[in-house]
Amino acid sequence: MDAQNPENPSHQAHQNLSQTPEKHTFTFNFLRKVKENLIFRSKWAELNGAMGDLGTYIPIVLALTLAKDLNLGTTLIFTGLYNIITGMIYGVPMPVQPMKSIAAVAISNPNFGIPEMMAAGICTAAILFSLGITQLMEIVYRVIPLSVVRGIQLSQGLSFAMTAVKYIRKEQDLAKSKSGGNRHWLGLDGLLLALICACFIMIVNGAGEERKGMDCGGGGYDCNLGDGEIVTRRKKRLRRFIFSLPCAFLIFLLGVVLAIVRGPKVVKGFKFGPSHIDIVKISRHSWKEGFVKGTIPQLPLSILNSVIAVCKLSSDLFPSKGFSATSVSMSVGLMNLVGCWFGAMPCCHGAGGLAGQYKFGGRSGGCVALLGMAKLIIGLVLGSSIVKVLDQFPVGVLGVLLLFAGIELAMASRDMNSKEDVLVMLLVTAVSLVGSGASLGFLCGMAAHLLIKLRDLDTPQGFCRAWMQTSP
Repeated sequence: MDAQNPENPSHQAHQNLSQTPEKHTFTFNFLRKVKENLIFRSKWAELNGAMGDLGTYIPIVLALTLAKDLNLGTTLIFTGLYNIITGMIYGVPMPVQPMKSIAAVAISNPNFGIPEMMAAGICTAAILFSLGITQLMEIVYRVIPLSVVRGIQLSQGLSFAMTAVKYIRKEQDLAKSKSGGNRHWLGLDGLLLALICACFIMIVNGAGEERKGMDCGGGGYDCNLGDGEIVTRRKKRLRRFIFSLPCAFLIFLLGVVLAIVRGPKVVKGFKFGPSHIDIVKISRHSWKEGFVKGTIPQLPLSILNSVIAVCKLSSDLFPSKGFSATSVSMSVGLMNLVGCWFGAMPCCHGAGGLAGQYKFGGRSGGCVALLGMAKLIIGLVLGSSIVKVLDQFPVGVLGVLLLFAGIELAMASRDMNSKEDVLVMLLVTAVSLVGSGASLGFLCGMAAHLLIKLRDLDTPQGFCRAWMQTSP
């Protein structure tokens, strides 16, 4: 009887012993998975890839810090933690980028301050988390046709590229998000410097690696150079050395040096230690303004670009890394449901950042984890005083990094082969780029896809089958 008594100490000890191996197995498997996700495929390539989305991150963060007094130290700490955690979970260079629509409203509207920004981020996050945890986001991902997704990616990539060209050609007032006169050819932020950086990336990285050349170390060259009869071994080594240079990292490092040279007093203005972190007080009026002016325009962009397009691009670039739209949606939601209460900039994942980091060599979660550690250290050591360096950073150099990230994202649409798919993709792109936004482009694309499928309608079953075959 005692042996069967659940309150018997010996019985409980036996149960604990039987459960211990399962707990140890789970812990071991989890740690092994994290280690696999963070391991570098190539040290220089991963370091180079970590710079891939700074062309988007730095201008928006700097603009919000200067225009709205965003707590830059807190933002660096939280976005650094986001980078590290997403790198551990996903094992791919999953980016952490600003919510661009909310940032655009904040910069352009003087009455849209920090409380309204945080309210917009929290509301957007709550909706995305709800769509994820209820599995509704997975249904949305499976229903949206691939041609529509490609149109969103193409429009976003071209938008990045056009913004980058504006950064390169024109003087920028990032605090007001306005362009000035033409950039001078010479100078520490001149047009010539930007062109040299662009040429350097083209020479080192070319058009970017295909997946079959991933293991070569992020250099963008063919491992099997079969022209030994023509090219000497010494020239081969020189070419391999040049093609393996971490071009994005070197360009970013050059930008930091030039920022210090342009404003030598910025180093004296450093204040060591993290910025003071406070809970943001959000009034009822701020909740209303944040939802109406921030969440409503941001939500379609987050669903389409931060979840749907990211999942599709990830499956293209990393077919062995399977993760769901549910997971990505909940990830974006959790980030902002925590960080926005403390004044961290509303963030999301983005297909452009993923394309940029892949373009420059990022292949693992260690790429973004390394970037996250850098943000975390800077946020803890220098806090918001680092803004003085960012304010002097050559904008033309950031434009070069953003340009190639946008081109890489746009090139994801090159797999559209049928004329019908190309029509839908280009319609989405055209409508999205003329200022109507991704939401109207998405609706037009869905309507065009529906009409094309209705032309070939034989039976309702055939229509459903044809629609699902064109989904991601």
